[in-house]
Amino acid sequence: RAVAMSVSHSSRLNKLVREQYVRLPQDGLVQVTYVWIDGSGEGVRCKSRTLDKEPKSIEDVPEWNFDGSSTAQAEGSNSDMFLVPVCMFRDPFCLDPNKLVLCEVLKYNRKPAETNLRHTCKKVMDLVKDSHPWFGMEQEYTLLGINGHPYGWPDNGFPGPQGPYYCGVGADKVYGRDIVESHYKACLYAGVKICGTNAEVMPSQWEFQVGPCEGIEMGDHLWMARFILHRVCEDFGVVATLDPKPMTGNWNGAGCHTNYSTEEMRREGGLKHIEAAIEKLSKRHDYHICVYDPRGGRDNSRRLTGHHETSNIFEFSAGVANRGASIRIPRQVGQDGYGYFEDRRPAANCDPYAVTEAIVRTTVLNETGVETKDYADH
Repeated sequence: RAVAMSVSHSSRLNKLVREQYVRLPQDGLVQVTYVWIDGSGEGVRCKSRTLDKEPKSIEDVPEWNFDGSSTAQAEGSNSDMFLVPVCMFRDPFCLDPNKLVLCEVLKYNRKPAETNLRHTCKKVMDLVKDSHPWFGMEQEYTLLGINGHPYGWPDNGFPGPQGPYYCGVGADKVYGRDIVESHYKACLYAGVKICGTNAEVMPSQWEFQVGPCEGIEMGDHLWMARFILHRVCEDFGVVATLDPKPMTGNWNGAGCHTNYSTEEMRREGGLKHIEAAIEKLSKRHDYHICVYDPRGGRDNSRRLTGHHETSNIFEFSAGVANRGASIRIPRQVGQDGYGYFEDRRPAANCDPYAVTEAIVRTTVLNETGVETKDYADH
């Protein structure tokens, strides 16, 4: 009864009835769902339209608009915002030939909206393209019932202490695997570069990984993976939160660990380039903390306490195989002498465009201090 009461009403509608309509022929017409980041910098919005033929590339998808006053992105007196398509995926909910299209948001004057962090990220990634920056991001999230309580937790009280849940198996150890596996398959169908998943340390907490992706592709694919996650959870009637510390007390928080390398780090002898990059990061810790969550570090301060497999938010540290450090060099990389490193500081609700841009600015463009350089359009 407790589990049934924690899911949304809409999830109890007969999904077999819906299937009857999803599979109807479309006579060459295509449903395109436009997806964008709203004024919170965390939430995603979507709406759909019909095109008279299947788009073969992103250039075939027309610009559109929406009411920015209803997404905290504009005033009501001047509310139209532009949706500029940037990346296209197959639609795992409405099926082929229908599409999901990720969009940048521009204001009435064609300038980027405040939460359109892709715009400058793309500019920076174009500048450093010869370094071939690769990223892989590990998105942790927590499943909540519609009542805001972690899904599967006792109504009054807590589950047993952390220990048996990480990569766990069994009904008494993991909650919501149906959602996780459905999300995985939906991402594969869509063309999102999802590369793995696992149950996390706190019960009802999960992780999926996206990558390797080069440059701007990292942010595009992680944002679409997040959209698909929220959409899958909607079908099951539960909520996925990216809050970095959804439960206070002796429970793990949620991060978005970011694995990174350049071409020279991936070559033989690359460890010296990895160490040089870490040295640059060590001198710019405050800047990175400010951009690693949407609230300038305030969200991450609840998570980066120095406990529960985190470093302290006020200190920079690095080490081989050290999950309590800001930067972890995997043991295999230390042995091979080349590869990648992991920045463990980004919060689960970070904007991947901001994180990847910051890492590249510091390690490739050699920026220092808390100010960023404004590069001319490339």
